[in-house]
Amino acid sequence: MKKKLFVAALLAASFSASAADTMIKFPIAGAMSVNDAEKRLDEGVKFYFAGQPTPKVLTKVTSDKTSQRTNSFGKSAEKACNWVFLSAMLALQKRAQEVGANAVINIVSNYKDVEMASATEFECAEGAIMAGVALKADFVKVAP
Repeated sequence: MKKKLFVAALLAASFSASAADTMIKFPIAGAMSVNDAEKRLDEGVKFYFAGQPTPKVLTKVTSDKTSQRTNSFGKSAEKACNWVFLSAMLALQKRAQEVGANAVINIVSNYKDVEMASATEFECAEGAIMAGVALKADFVKVAP
């Protein structure tokens, strides 16, 4: 019994010690070139990151955010972060479709409500067993 408690305590301590997230920046272009990202993102919804020029905005529908996590155990930080970035983009796409928006603009990383705006990079929280990407954006209708 004591041995089981010791093992459980050791596992809990190692989990606590490795639970801290390391913030890493990765190129958006790299994440969009893997995991069939461009095929999986609907052409009916356009995406524009902070600082990128957009077509004329006709109507702002709403603003929202998403926070996605994935298992990173045994994966490189880049592989896990690219995968969870796509999950976050798919969540933004789904929300745009739900609210009738044809574009998602002003996309920024927003992990733990700390914004990091870039037109070329996204921020990923990489831990020992999980990786996470949080994005915040405006959902709009733009001119064709």
